Amino acid sequence: MQQTFETWITPIMIGGLILFMCFIIWDLAKKSQAGRFGTIMLFVVLGAGMLGYVLKVVITWMLESGNGV
Repeated sequence: MQQTFETWITPIMIGGLILFMCFIIWDLAKKSQAGRFGTIMLFVVLGAGMLGYVLKVVITWMLESGNGV
């Protein structure tokens, strides 16, 4: 029961955290009046860590399922 709960809740909570961090970046850009280019740069630079985590999960899943290179 606990393992099933953890299997389902972990990706949901991490996804929620990523969405919340995107909101924080957007709010930071809005409050600092960064403009269009500044907002894009904030998302690229600050979002790179989130993208790295997502890529890690995808690559791990591919290797464990036998679809890796």
